[in-house]
Formats: sequence, structure tokens, C-alpha cells
Amino acid sequence: MEIVVNRKARFQYEILEDFEAGIVLVGSEVKSLREKKVNLTDAYGVFRGDELFLMNCRIDPFSHASHFNHEPARSRKLLLHRRELDRLKGKLQTKGLVIVPLKLYFKKNLVKVLIGLGKGKKLHDKRASLREKDVKREMDREMKNYR
Repeated sequence: MEIVVNRKARFQYEILEDFEAGIVLVGSEVKSLREKKVNLTDAYGVFRGDELFLMNCRIDPFSHASHFNHEPARSRKLLLHRRELDRLKGKLQTKGLVIVPLKLYFKKNLVKVLIGLGKGKKLHDKRASLREKDVKREMDREMKNYR
């Protein structure tokens, strides 16, 4: 079940590769996620030592959690296999690459994050993406009328 999709990420970055990662959460965060009270817009991944963390992901406090609530904008550890972490860390050494979260979702009872290794798009690339999107929409409209 999908919780939230970071639509802005695919527009601002050219996603070269994506990975499915687990995320370390506390109970009140999971309950807030079930209510879809999360914002991934400005989130990004960063390495601290050999561990990967998700920064700037805002999960709003759970309304019924009293004083056991969580801090909304804390950094959260992402869980990947060691070889995936090493591969990501090696690719980040390349200039201009960044880790962005693309989607947050439930898989069985676990919360997963789809993270992408992205390269920032230039303005003309963004315009080309919009142009392609408009052309595709127009073709779909014409095909609908054709039938």
C-alpha cells in the first residue's frame, strides 16, 4: 500500500538507479504513516560513516500519542545490505549524484522507502520532460477519440 510518492524528485532529477530500503521508525511514526501524514518533498539521503540516513523527511506527530510522541523532522536510518551501501557510497563519489526518496510504502507490515540515485536535471532537461509529457497526453487524447 502506497503511503506517499515524491513526484517532484522525478522532475528535478534524472533517476539512474533505484533501491528498496527499510527504515528505522518508532511506533508513533508508523501510526502517523498509516494516516499518511508525511512529507518527502525536501528529503534526501546522506552517509554518516558507513550508515545511510534519510534527512528532512517530515512525519507529523501522531495525534493520540501524548508525551511518547516522536520528533517530526529527525534523521532516520535506512536499512540496506552492506554490498548495496558500498555500491551507493562508491557511486556518490561521482560528481553531481544524490540520493533522493521516491516513494514510501507498506510491504506486508513493514515500511519501505524506494530511494533513487539521481543526477540533477538542467533547466532545458526539465523543459524537455514537460514537452514529452504534453506530447504523450495529446497522443493519448487522440487515440481515445480514434476508437
